[in-house]
Amino acid sequence: MIPWHYHSRTGTRARGRGVERAFQVDLRGVVDLLSRHLYTSPQVYLRELLQNAVDAITARRQEQPDAPALVAIETPDTTGDGTLRIRDSGVGLTEREVHELLATIGRSSKRDELGLARHEFLGQFGIGLLSCFLVADEVHVLTRSAQGGPTVEWTGLADGRYRVATAPQERAEPGTTVTLRPRPGMEHWLDGETAGDLAVRYADALPVQISIAGRRVNSGTLPWQRAHPSPAARAAALREYAERVFGFAPFDVIDLAVPEAGLTGLAFVLPMAANPAARSGHRVYLRRMLLSDSVGELLPEWAFFVRCVVDTGELRPTAGREALYEDDLLADTREALGAQVRDWLVRLAATAPDRLQRFLAVHHLGVKALALHDVEMLRVVDRWWPMETATGPMTLAEFRRRHPVVRYTATSDEFRELAAVAGAQNVGLVNGGYAYDIEIMRRLPLLDPAITVRRLEPAELTTCFEPPDPDLETRLRPFLHLAADTLHALGCEVVPRSFDPPSLPALYLLSRAAVRAEEMRSARSAANELWAGVLGAVDTTGAAERPQLILNLRNPVVRRLSEAPDPSLAGLGVQALYGQALLSGHHPLRPQDSALLNHSFLGLLDWAMTAGGTR
Repeated sequence: MIPWHYHSRTGTRARGRGVERAFQVDLRGVVDLLSRHLYTSPQVYLRELLQNAVDAITARRQEQPDAPALVAIETPDTTGDGTLRIRDSGVGLTEREVHELLATIGRSSKRDELGLARHEFLGQFGIGLLSCFLVADEVHVLTRSAQGGPTVEWTGLADGRYRVATAPQERAEPGTTVTLRPRPGMEHWLDGETAGDLAVRYADALPVQISIAGRRVNSGTLPWQRAHPSPAARAAALREYAERVFGFAPFDVIDLAVPEAGLTGLAFVLPMAANPAARSGHRVYLRRMLLSDSVGELLPEWAFFVRCVVDTGELRPTAGREALYEDDLLADTREALGAQVRDWLVRLAATAPDRLQRFLAVHHLGVKALALHDVEMLRVVDRWWPMETATGPMTLAEFRRRHPVVRYTATSDEFRELAAVAGAQNVGLVNGGYAYDIEIMRRLPLLDPAITVRRLEPAELTTCFEPPDPDLETRLRPFLHLAADTLHALGCEVVPRSFDPPSLPALYLLSRAAVRAEEMRSARSAANELWAGVLGAVDTTGAAERPQLILNLRNPVVRRLSEAPDPSLAGLGVQALYGQALLSGHHPLRPQDSALLNHSFLGLLDWAMTAGGTR
């Protein structure tokens, strides 16, 4: 018995001043490394054994096309001795090949020499048999080569020893039988139910016959390649497959194909909303052997509304064979699959607008994210997705037919404050507070360079308001002076105007220039003397940049307040209107604003309860 080794048999070689020695490998340490860092579960042992069996059958059929393609699994229920056996009709191994393949870790060059590392084989890492030590302390291999020679018996132990001998009895046909004796505590991984479930899960689509206790357990085909009597029957079968695999009846099914990656498959469109932040898990087969049910990074980030089932012959798996290796081919494949999902959406818009509307109602976020990069998707969103506007929901295309300029607010709070006023003045306004909406509107000139898009400047609304006539302005002058004095300390200008709707008494308008001026004043007040001087030198804002409280002269409360004989009551009323305008516009309250709001409320309450406030 000799220990398993790495790259060459144990030995030394003189070179220069020293002696060259081969690395020694602690097999238990390697198995621990595999179980903790390479494989996520011991269940991969059966996948690796089935993979080796299919590779062996493929190798034999290249020389003998009519050779049988059979893999038989016997579980402890039928073996009677607590072991699990997997028997294949593959090419088998000679004694030399047994030494080279079964007792050497990581020597891929030998796989090339023996013809077992070519493109059409599933395994590429030469560590499949090693995964058996995740569940067993002893692995027994009985093999007979199709090239001739005696049947060879190989036994490997988890402590790193192995032995090779000529079998006492010849195997009837070429092929290999692997027998596992479970490690204490791992018996459940080898029992009939678990092994059967794993065989169906990993090997259902493999083009060989896999049987357990004489019963075939795999279909041998991929779901999208099965024959059906009609397109409707195929659609029904694929819906049933999606319900079984993913747990939902798909909104639609998209056929996928990327020839460069040897990829075919399906994309199932989710019927319910998905979390854009959660990466989709896709079912991926590698040459019809299941790689994983939760492969990410297969589609672009925006395509979070589909789940895929694909088979690929060219994409590379990671060493653990549970994910795809990130390289240029995977990046190109991701882009190609995204293009096919996008083309499906374009076809849906052209042929079934009602279904597109139902789809957008659920998955608009993904479509809008794609519209940021794809002009055709931008066209779909422009034509079909209703935005929130001051005059009700409508598409951007319809909005532009009514309004020559696409004006938008940066936040939903700003929209809620200005929507009623803008609508009453027939000023087109779109709520840009939802995800991707502003970016989409800014991209509209790509569809037509004549389209004008800009953020609404609140001062634009005042140009639509009606100023008071000279006589009314003269009568209002004492009240306006009082209002200006009341709000002067707050840095707010009072402006009288008449506008719709009359139910709105006051509007607090804060231009972007005023926001910058307020930020500059706050920075100067918080800075030390040196920095305050520097900020003062660069501060170019002035009184014209102050926020404005627009008093609506069409509002009955404002008219009565302007005629109030008691100046203290009028001052309290102005303070209350200022606070109400801040609150209705969802503006942040500074400490002085909160103090003024409390003062006006208590003052009006006190005035109402005194004799002077009775009518």
